Amino acid sequence: MSTATQTKDYRTGRVVSLAATAALGGFLFGYDSAVINGATSAIKSLFGLSDLAIGFVVSIALIGSAIGAWFAGSLADRYGRRRVMLVAAALFLVAAIGQAFPFGVADLMLWRFIGGAGIGVASVMAPMYIAEIAPAQIRGRMGSLQQFAIVIGIFATGLVNYLVLQAAGGNARNVWLLGLEAWQWMFLSMIIPAVVYALLVLRIPESPRYLVAIGESARAGQVLSTIYTVDVTPIVADIQESLQGDHKPRFSDIRGRTLGLMPIVWIGILLSAFQQFVGINAVFYYSNTIWESVGFSESQAFQTSLITTGINVLFTIVAIALVDRVGRKPLLLVGSAGMVITLATLTWVFGTAATNADGQPVLADGPDVVALIAFNAYVAFFAATWGPIVWVLLGEMFPNRIRATALAVAASAQWVANFLVSTSFPELAGISLGLAYGIFTAFAVLSIPFVMKYIRETKGVTLEDMGELEGARAA
Repeated sequence: MSTATQTKDYRTGRVVSLAATAALGGFLFGYDSAVINGATSAIKSLFGLSDLAIGFVVSIALIGSAIGAWFAGSLADRYGRRRVMLVAAALFLVAAIGQAFPFGVADLMLWRFIGGAGIGVASVMAPMYIAEIAPAQIRGRMGSLQQFAIVIGIFATGLVNYLVLQAAGGNARNVWLLGLEAWQWMFLSMIIPAVVYALLVLRIPESPRYLVAIGESARAGQVLSTIYTVDVTPIVADIQESLQGDHKPRFSDIRGRTLGLMPIVWIGILLSAFQQFVGINAVFYYSNTIWESVGFSESQAFQTSLITTGINVLFTIVAIALVDRVGRKPLLLVGSAGMVITLATLTWVFGTAATNADGQPVLADGPDVVALIAFNAYVAFFAATWGPIVWVLLGEMFPNRIRATALAVAASAQWVANFLVSTSFPELAGISLGLAYGIFTAFAVLSIPFVMKYIRETKGVTLEDMGELEGARAA
């Protein structure tokens, strides 16, 4: 076991500061992901889009996310973590302006694609940087800051969207400030966090593991000395040993006998896919639409969605408190069990409710309360477990020599899964909300045996020892 595992002599404030700055990319990730929720109805009305078309407008950002995540790892290994974070900030900034002033559906989708690329890059860089600067004893909590920032971003965009909507008279198509419609201001609000993120990234040091990889061990020691209060020479030596014989990372490094990839990479891919196939982003992209479809007013739908995002934030804090005490695997199992129960309840409520002339369920007194409780309990179970834990595991589960490449592939798979869910949900919901939630329930059930068999506990294991853990798996 490496020296870094044994020492507890680190500066918590410094680690939190660095991790929080990297995690701000998660804030933009959450903000940009969810901002479309408040503008969906307005965009659909403005351009006369069908359910299938608006589903594609929403989800094309996820194609950009998959591509951004795919290349983020190799770019980070070539140019460094900080430079690639700045690229993400620039993509967010450009996309915010472009989405607010589209000439038509085609360029709106282009800007959403660009913003999605920024999300994909941020989704790789934040967990990678945090895992590489955080001591093993608190790495889970620091890694959870990524998800905490994401849910804060989702909550912030919900709050901003709601305030803009109220200021504009309750309709996103109403003209508000400077002759712009309310939905345009929803997108423009993203400029502020994008600029703040870029300015803060300029103030943090490069990852010590990247510096060792490019032969600048002295600089790596200087960075580690700002984190640890003990002699960092053994820590630098551990990093050097884990990278011995290393070369410029390439995708061939993760090839294996199992369907062309190493088993640990497939586990990361499936972990990412399960996180999305339980349907969480259908909640955050379409929650307003869901509640409007079952009889809520636009204002009531916004209020309900805001409550849901608040619960998301609250229970992510629970995850941060528990991840380094309880461990990753137990939390995933608890989350899966809770989501099975709550999703099954929603499947039953939506599937048995009376329908209107359009075939949509109409929730009367009683079922509407059950649906609201189950809906928010589902979000709570996800937020306390699968939401942050998956990002923690993706940042730490891969050996040093393949981390950037494997994380990029796993994150890309997550965005592809997100795209499939987000694109298909409007059509599935149009057929039956009960059908849509029944599919999510099935994946929650399947996640339990997957976690039990394939996920290894990584609590307290240093990044340099991940190779040993993977060797034990292979044995």
